[in-house]
Amino acid sequence: MNWSSLQNGSDIRGVALEGVADEPVTLTPDIARTLGWAFADWIKEESGISQPRISIGHDSRCSASSLKQGVAEGIELSDGSVGDCGLASTPAMFMSTVFEPHAYEGAIMLTASHLPFNRNGLKFFTRAGGLDKKDLPSILKRAEQKGLLEAQLLVRTETTELMPDYSAHLVSIIRAGTGMEKPLDGLHIIVDAGNGAGGFFVEQILQPLGADTTGSQFLEPDGMFPNHIPNPEDAAAMSAMVEAVRQQKADFGIIFDTDVDRAGAVDKKGNPINRNRFIALMAAIVLEEHPGTTVVTDSVTSSGLKQWIESLGGIHHRFKRGYRNVINESIRLNESGVSSELALETSGHGALKENYFLDDGAYQIAKILVKLAQLHHTQAGTIDTLIESLQEPAEALEIRPKIKVADFSAYADQVLEAFVDYVEAQEDWERTPDNFEGVHVTVPNGWILVRKSLHDPQMPINIESNLEGGATALKQQVVAFLAAFDALEF
Repeated sequence: MNWSSLQNGSDIRGVALEGVADEPVTLTPDIARTLGWAFADWIKEESGISQPRISIGHDSRCSASSLKQGVAEGIELSDGSVGDCGLASTPAMFMSTVFEPHAYEGAIMLTASHLPFNRNGLKFFTRAGGLDKKDLPSILKRAEQKGLLEAQLLVRTETTELMPDYSAHLVSIIRAGTGMEKPLDGLHIIVDAGNGAGGFFVEQILQPLGADTTGSQFLEPDGMFPNHIPNPEDAAAMSAMVEAVRQQKADFGIIFDTDVDRAGAVDKKGNPINRNRFIALMAAIVLEEHPGTTVVTDSVTSSGLKQWIESLGGIHHRFKRGYRNVINESIRLNESGVSSELALETSGHGALKENYFLDDGAYQIAKILVKLAQLHHTQAGTIDTLIESLQEPAEALEIRPKIKVADFSAYADQVLEAFVDYVEAQEDWERTPDNFEGVHVTVPNGWILVRKSLHDPQMPINIESNLEGGATALKQQVVAFLAAFDALEF
């Protein structure tokens, strides 16, 4: 088998269940067993520990149980021991390596984030953080050399109560930030967990802090995701949250993705707080605590967000798409002597320096809840007032033409080279300085970004305009130019 085909950035991803046409199973318990062995073997070499303790958690996916069994068997075959965390969030699994008394040498989270029910995957952690894409080839090479392992008949796992400890940690942060035992008393806050792993937030965090959580929805784990895709970026998911907030007349709504490493929100007026608005809110909170810090975002954030961050005295550093790219750039800036306390992608992936640079949707929400409580108890306003002056585009579009050739990355490079020549020939177009991905163009009343996808045979194009219909007009112009490339399919 082609083990390297399982790598997707910094994660392992594959099809774990039958049921979708033309999507054969590529991630089986046998494969998971070898991957568990390979990760444990890698930990042994990296740490010098001959019998590493490794925790395993999973989201609500139907394939979780069988894959977890395979991974656990592999770890034991490598002389490691297993801590079974059960249903868990991805951020909590990292915390299992640093929390006492857990303190595992490594952790594995079984998740495929917001992908369909038939997918699953593995995320790997050590006490240094999540493994990067450069680390995975070593693990996959070990798996390839070892081959598929026979099943263990008996796995000696220990059950570990991770999520209550993780929840108590967030509760203590919110109490410390507000100076109150029940800072959410008098606030009606609801959660949409999308039938993923985020339902714990209601009973273990919001209710102990005094919130009325009536009307929270889709808290029960269900790996078929019967109500909507658990994804704050998904229009149907956000629409469901907006409707719930309006019906319940709630003060605040929270929506998580499947494994709770991403979050979005809805204010009391029923306005979504995601993408640029979510970044703006987090930037406002972080810049109040760390004046002048640099906020790192991905490449498709709006011009209005840049102006917003700068108006608060911060520095906006726009970098490549991909949450690991954004986080690693923030880490790099700090290592070079530049203060960068916050890294956020428009998808909702974000990390704070104060929290191990861990992309943790629940932690970000905890920071917002501190501010929400402060505003409520001082009668100084509501969350929406913090970002009411954020300038948003009149029109924003994204299109993703497919690339119909095998070597799609090289073809995309050719397209980008030609697009640069086209841009330079336009009288009022200018390539945006300090750009780190694709071709970013500043145009009258807006901008265009043409880039190649990180993993897929696609060429995403993002367009923003401050004029109604402006983005549509720019799209027509760009598509007319790109239509000359036969391998692009719109």
